[in-house]
Amino acid sequence: MHPNQIVTQMEKVNRLVSQKPVVIFSLSSCCMCHTVKRLFFDLGVNVDVHELDEEPEGREMQRALGKLIGCSCPVPLVFIGGRLIGSTDTVMSLHLGGNLVQLLREAGGLWL
Repeated sequence: MHPNQIVTQMEKVNRLVSQKPVVIFSLSSCCMCHTVKRLFFDLGVNVDVHELDEEPEGREMQRALGKLIGCSCPVPLVFIGGRLIGSTDTVMSLHLGGNLVQLLREAGGLWL
């Protein structure tokens, strides 16, 4: 991917994550993505999910996200309040540690 394409895709990612309190970049066939999405749905969070395998520029966005976190398969990738939280391990650690709900409340992604 050309460096200009990465910049363009990262601009798109930044725009998307700034528009909603909770944004997840996912692949529809990924079991770990399903687990993270299920957690947020079960918590009652209105998540903005972007299935990269179903978006016209999804492959390019996936590559740009991979560059961002230094990983070839960067999904699921969660943003809360416009801030990169991380993938499954980070989200589950926050949840099990009792910090995820507070983070969601502070970002306006959870009203309970």
